[in-house]
Amino acid sequence: MPSYIDVPSFPLSHGGKAIPAVGLGTWQSNPGEVSNAVKIGLQNGYRHIDGAWIYGNEKEVGEGIKASGVPREEIFVTSKLWCTKHRNVEAAVKESLELLGLDYLDLYLIHWPVPLNGQGNDPKFPKLPDGSRDRDTEWSINQTWEQMEAILEKGFVKAIGVSNFSEAYLDQLLTTAKVVPAVNQIELHPYLPQHELLEYLAKKDILAEAYSPLGSTDSPLLKDEDIQKIADKHGVSVGTVLISYQVNRNVVVLPKSVTEKRIIDNYKIVKLDEEDMRTLNGLYKTKGKRFIKPDWGVDLKFSHW
Repeated sequence: MPSYIDVPSFPLSHGGKAIPAVGLGTWQSNPGEVSNAVKIGLQNGYRHIDGAWIYGNEKEVGEGIKASGVPREEIFVTSKLWCTKHRNVEAAVKESLELLGLDYLDLYLIHWPVPLNGQGNDPKFPKLPDGSRDRDTEWSINQTWEQMEAILEKGFVKAIGVSNFSEAYLDQLLTTAKVVPAVNQIELHPYLPQHELLEYLAKKDILAEAYSPLGSTDSPLLKDEDIQKIADKHGVSVGTVLISYQVNRNVVVLPKSVTEKRIIDNYKIVKLDEEDMRTLNGLYKTKGKRFIKPDWGVDLKFSHW
């Protein structure tokens, strides 16, 4: 029998509430499915739900939270500021709160460090006539962060952070920030461990969160022989190893599913030994791969792996 361990929580630099190390991701969870997924997750131990306005399902996420019967104060809820909304953060967070049916968020993140034209030809992905992204080049992420600090001060959110920020973009943000981001949510898995960025975040007291911990659909990670050996050794699935990998290196992990068995299984983590971690930490050297690569028309300054 596998030897599962309890899911820990990690302290944040501000906000006062520790964040559960395993959260239920809701990206690409379709309306009509996500409400039930959230309810199942919360009724089976999850206390952390990760969402975003751009996912288009916040109303259903809120319904799932309510249907679960779990008290609001026991749940850590995250949402994210979309790129077209950088100029009016308060209006954006109020919209998310209304959709979710909540009075506050535990964490609110800048989704990408790329302001887009909020008056463009599309409310989500405005484009220029040549088909490229219609970026708001007269607005800076530092100005966005000033408004993030304002909604924190007003109590709409308990903590603020960022997502998809490289070291260079964080350096820029920190030149004017009064509040250091509590977290940075980034793509993390053994093919993209981002060791140097994680060292940087640790020095700044910024907690890392891993999205796409299993890679993408039909991910090569799920068929990796080295990872399979570790899974066999512990008597668990490759998915359990990939989720456990992040928790074992003090990273919050956000697996997503709308299938009841997988939701429940994703919450089970195991302790990995030094040999396991050494193997997983080194796979990028020969198999490095980034799965999430939207073309923003700007260099986000991430290192290759």
